[in-house]
Amino acid sequence: MKRLLVGRLSVAAVAAAGAFLLAACSGGSAAPEPVTGGGAVAAGAEAPVTTTSSSAPATTSTTPTTASSPATSTSKPASTKPKPSTTTSKPKPKTTSANVPCAKAAAASGTAACVDISAHRAWLLQDGKVIYGPVSMLPGRKGNPTPTGTFSVLSKEKMHYSREFDNAEMPNSVFFYPGDAFHTGSLKTYSHGCVHLSATSSLRFFNTLHVGDVVQVVP
Repeated sequence: MKRLLVGRLSVAAVAAAGAFLLAACSGGSAAPEPVTGGGAVAAGAEAPVTTTSSSAPATTSTTPTTASSPATSTSKPASTKPKPSTTTSKPKPKTTSANVPCAKAAAASGTAACVDISAHRAWLLQDGKVIYGPVSMLPGRKGNPTPTGTFSVLSKEKMHYSREFDNAEMPNSVFFYPGDAFHTGSLKTYSHGCVHLSATSSLRFFNTLHVGDVVQVVP
């Protein structure tokens, strides 16, 4: 019994001596270091295994689906509007209230005079319409004929004296050509180029016509 006790003490002493030597060689206590990483784990307890999923969660696309735009036709619809007519109506020629032979006098604006030598007739017109006439007139004689054509009133004199013919009186003179005028004169004797009118007619011509008015004399 004593030997057995002595032997166990010896074994214990040897073990203690070995542990001391082991601690001295390792430079520190031989006690095991506690396991870290989330706290100490109790002896004999099994450390929980932390499973980390490496698979990333499925990403849901937030891009909205774009609806396809309907095809746009670039062709223009056929026009249903009727095209405006390009035909322009020609203005109607001016008409007179009498059959005067003077087209230019009838087409003139304002007042104008018309003389028909062969018919011995004269007219006054206003904007193409006869306002006076026809009245009797007498033109120039063969050696001194009244000029024909389209003229305009040059001047007016209430009483003109002809120097060519001994200062002969020419009442209500309306000159439409150099030396020739409408004036009061004989309706039986031809003139030297002027247009003889009665006193009443010459006064009407004098009061109606103005400088610049058209005077047309036809053969």
